[in-house]
Amino acid sequence: MREYETMYILDPTLDEEAINGMVDKFKNLVEERGGEVKEIDRWGKRKLAYPIKHQKEGYYVLMNFAADALTAREMERVFRITPAVLRHIVIRKDK
Repeated sequence: MREYETMYILDPTLDEEAINGMVDKFKNLVEERGGEVKEIDRWGKRKLAYPIKHQKEGYYVLMNFAADALTAREMERVFRITPAVLRHIVIRKDK
């Protein structure tokens, strides 16, 4: 398994329950495919550098996990098709 880091920005108009649901959804995606979530760091609402989908703020979440390459690709696919995700990035950590 490889180490990955992902940051995603959620729609700031979501309520706390919806945000928790989205974070759990992405955490479960990794764990169901045999990966391990090492850390989830919620940065909260922050101002964006430029408007995205007419939003000036976003809810930032940073997640570190260990998984295989197929899980990382599946994670990117799910990010792309989830309307509440404004932006995302998945990076493989090199040792």
